[in-house]
Amino acid sequence: MRVLLFLFLTTGLFSSTAFAEKFELDKAHTDVSFKAPHLMVSKVKGRFEKFEGTFDFDEKTQKLENVFVKVYTNSLNTNEKDRDKHLRSADFFDVNKFPEMTFKGTKVDYDNGKPDKIHGDLTIRGITKPAVFDIDYNGAVNDPMGNRVLSFEAETKVNRKDFGLNWNKALDKGGWVVGDEIEIELDGEAKAAKSAAPAKK
Repeated sequence: MRVLLFLFLTTGLFSSTAFAEKFELDKAHTDVSFKAPHLMVSKVKGRFEKFEGTFDFDEKTQKLENVFVKVYTNSLNTNEKDRDKHLRSADFFDVNKFPEMTFKGTKVDYDNGKPDKIHGDLTIRGITKPAVFDIDYNGAVNDPMGNRVLSFEAETKVNRKDFGLNWNKALDKGGWVVGDEIEIELDGEAKAAKSAAPAKK
């Protein structure tokens, strides 16, 4: 997933700094997607349409922390109804039993002062494994409504069998229907999180 994981995925990286601001993924301008090898010669592309994510970021120091992303597995879409039904079944994501997958960051590597990699815990089907997302931070601007917007891209590769997504079928001339290495990408934008409204007395 090209995980704009810079904004999409991890909690609990470091103690927050005095100048860090909380951001949340802008769902209208963010895409969480995946690619899986198919029939040994091509790739199936899909996306998750429901997700949420937050993180803290200091624009001055470019320190990234407290990244956390949650994806709702039932929202997967590969534009093929029967395939989507199979992917939601117990052969793959088993969405009735495991409705969410998450990424929680534990460490950030920097390159020339910019976030470069996020290390963390990726949980799929209730199985948690370490994962590292490569990050491209594209900068920050104000949108026409005055909101501060960050742009980013993130990606990683995982072995689906590490998370119990084991289904496969042998091809007549050798090989398998589905490859093991899955690409996960997150591309998009994040906006400064809105403060919760005060409780009414």
